[in-house]
Amino acid sequence: MSMLEVKDLSIHFGGVKAVQNVTFNIDSGIVYSVIGPNGAGKTTLFNLITGVYKPTTGEIKLDGEAIHGKSPNQLAERGVARTFQNLQICMNMSAVENVMVGAHLRLDRNLVKAALRFPGLKKRDRDLRDEAAQLMDFVGLGQYVETRADAMSYGALKRLEIARALAMKPRLIFLDEPAAGLNPKETIEVDHLVRKIADSGVTVVLVEHDMKMVMNLSDRILVLDYGKKLAEGTGEEIRKNPDVIAAYLGAHA
Repeated sequence: MSMLEVKDLSIHFGGVKAVQNVTFNIDSGIVYSVIGPNGAGKTTLFNLITGVYKPTTGEIKLDGEAIHGKSPNQLAERGVARTFQNLQICMNMSAVENVMVGAHLRLDRNLVKAALRFPGLKKRDRDLRDEAAQLMDFVGLGQYVETRADAMSYGALKRLEIARALAMKPRLIFLDEPAAGLNPKETIEVDHLVRKIADSGVTVVLVEHDMKMVMNLSDRILVLDYGKKLAEGTGEEIRKNPDVIAAYLGAHA
């Protein structure tokens, strides 16, 4: 059984069919990329799977359990995390505090205990800070632990957002254009980080426009066009697919 199963998934916004009858499966432990022209429905698909939108029709299963219609918080509790196209960083907080926010689902939310500052809570906060600092090392930002987010470069903030998603200890992480707006050096750093995440045992689902990065990283690729599934396969299969070449990659891909 595949880790994630998507069957006949659709969503309509009025008369606009943003995603239409899309079906695919994702096995555990791979990098699975979703590509397609602007407006193809890639981020909408992410929003459907991660609970931002509810599908008009179709079903989504995680480890055989139906999850369509569940909230992002409910999915996070099941090990699903994501990043967004636009940075969702708290600029007035330090880098390590931003990463600690990602662990909020594991925190004790007992407000009375928090108000009294029980010793166990203080220890938990120290442990979370240490864990967040280790995650910053993992994504290559160890030197920025105490730096305010608004003093960091855009490329560093993109990796900081990935660290915050990893703080949720996901089994499945959705990365929405993690290399968008980055220079070539920063793109290579993100490329290596995505592979490092997959090698750590976390399944990665990636939306990305950098085709060199997609082809280098992906175990399988899904191609969308006007909300419909155009093709699916390995990088080599996608590179040679005439429909994909015509719709997206271009004649010289």
